[in-house]
Amino acid sequence: MPTHHEIPATPETMVLGYFDAALPPVLTVASGDTVTLHSHPAGGRESLHPDPARVPADLLHALDTLERGPGPHFVTGPVHVAGAEPGDMLQVDILDLKFRLDWGFVSILPLLGTLPDEFTDYETVHADIDTARGLCRLPWGTELPLDPFFGIMGTAPPAAWGRVGSPVPRAFGGNMDNKELRVGTTLYLPVFNPGGGFYAGDGHGVQGDGEVCITALETGLTGTFRLTVRKDLPGAWPFAETPTDLMSIGLHESLDEAMRQAVREMVRLVCARTSLTRNQAYMLCSLAGNLRITQTVDGNKGVHMLMPKTALASASSGAA
Repeated sequence: MPTHHEIPATPETMVLGYFDAALPPVLTVASGDTVTLHSHPAGGRESLHPDPARVPADLLHALDTLERGPGPHFVTGPVHVAGAEPGDMLQVDILDLKFRLDWGFVSILPLLGTLPDEFTDYETVHADIDTARGLCRLPWGTELPLDPFFGIMGTAPPAAWGRVGSPVPRAFGGNMDNKELRVGTTLYLPVFNPGGGFYAGDGHGVQGDGEVCITALETGLTGTFRLTVRKDLPGAWPFAETPTDLMSIGLHESLDEAMRQAVREMVRLVCARTSLTRNQAYMLCSLAGNLRITQTVDGNKGVHMLMPKTALASASSGAA
């Protein structure tokens, strides 16, 4: 029977700003087990809420204790899944997300974002999170519906890469900042090391496609995931599926190349799930696929394509 596990947000269960295949697991689970993990928002003391009463002690303790790597993100893990081997895929079913804080922050920071030379009046603002109403309220009065997701979900990078900074998303996933990775979505991550080494962090309360100023509504989340080893899914690149769509993911320094990768990956995924030829899958992408800019601020930019599952259900190699 599957077992449920829980990982607290403590310095012993997380790292700050990096991924590394050499890190020992904080937990080992069986394939099919569920894990609830707690996280802290990205950023340092400059990002904390100005009311000390609203800043939890465990966040302050983590900031005081953990050695900071090249990035600003707390990531909880790694979780090893027994039986996961290089070449497998780790299926991550996102079962539940809850807020740990009643606030989040948004920042404009030096040399970061989509227009760093045009926005040099740097500031951080805080928004109130009202989970009862399902809204956040910005300082100037705008209210937005909450739509939480983890900006970071990934496996441990290839061991030969050594310690990798948390800001740039790569083949192992990481800081993809994809708002489609919400409750009900399944993410598939390539395994590069025995056990996989699953991480999550960088909680977001709401974000637009692009994340153009450098931050979403940065906050603390608790997430529950089912982790399953898949030995029947070839591939060395992340992809996902929502209840309604199949999702390919492109990541590259060039937005054009990220777009091409998202299209190329969708063609591969469609061919794997249907009897369509590559030509037919490419044409289907043009008719039914929807390209979206995931984010433009993380070094490797992101583009994802959504393909309605209804278009795949009727796909066959026999075109009329």
